[in-house]
Amino acid sequence: MTIPTDPETGEFHRAPNAFDARITADGRDGWPVEAGRYRLVVSRACPWASRALVVRRLLGLEGVLSLAVADPIQDSRSWRFTLDPGGLDPVLGIGFLYEAYERAAPAYDGGISVPAIVDVPSGRLVTNDYPRITLDLDTEWTALQRDGAPELYPEALRDEIDAVNADVHRDVNAAVYEAGFATKPAAYEDAYDRLFARLDVLSDRLSRQRYLVGDTITEADIRLFTTLVRFDAVYHGHFKCNRHKLTELPVLWAYARDLFQTPGFGDTVDFDHIKRHYYEVHEQVNPTGIVPKGPDLSGWTTAHGREELGGRPFGNGTPPPPPPPEEAVTSRS
Repeated sequence: MTIPTDPETGEFHRAPNAFDARITADGRDGWPVEAGRYRLVVSRACPWASRALVVRRLLGLEGVLSLAVADPIQDSRSWRFTLDPGGLDPVLGIGFLYEAYERAAPAYDGGISVPAIVDVPSGRLVTNDYPRITLDLDTEWTALQRDGAPELYPEALRDEIDAVNADVHRDVNAAVYEAGFATKPAAYEDAYDRLFARLDVLSDRLSRQRYLVGDTITEADIRLFTTLVRFDAVYHGHFKCNRHKLTELPVLWAYARDLFQTPGFGDTVDFDHIKRHYYEVHEQVNPTGIVPKGPDLSGWTTAHGREELGGRPFGNGTPPPPPPPEEAVTSRS
């Protein structure tokens, strides 16, 4: 895997999302919301893709937006469907995600990322715009959401959610990568300092309230969770984000366990995929490819005590039912 860093500053720069068409209720971008038309492609290793997995579960969209899970180990041709019989996605009929990108833009030569939503009839990529994908599932797919689906991006709280998301993206979601992929000390230290300063601010905020914004789960919680759940398994050691482990930060550790034990969160997490992807694919960071045996994962199911802060996880909605059997995560280590 080639990691794009600035040769002079040593800073890691994530490539922008090249495909940003939106799937909307009115189809104004040419892509109307339709049951069964689209396929969500994810890796369970990827925190950006995991956001879409959680939102899809909470909103009950499994029956209308099908799911393709890529192998956590990429090769030079991109995310691959080697977990499926014959190495082909059974719906799209392709072996590699790059094929959907090429059908959308034959001359495209940029990165191939997940999550991605593909138009099944044409086999073309529609979008890899991960921040927008989940917001549109929240707000544009309402007619197809399950009865009792929670409101994850309530209109009255959007300004506050957006502000929290911006801080978390810059100083947590992105900063762990900027620390881990930095090639010069100053770049690493800047990302490291921003990360732990922000975690301290979040700890203080969450010591007084159960969720980040309001008294229910929102997009803000989902976006923070997918980084926290990977923290001790990957970011603490592999990315040198080692001032503290998550388990050594009492408020954030309890908060993360609270979400992990909430239906729709922990049941989408595959620690085996997470660990194998980071430690085997990032050869520049871990040239031996050895995947660590730890950490001990048993703490994720222990009592967290966050109920004492009140809050209503799903607001006026209800918990999602268990995942479809074919989507259940069976590997945990």
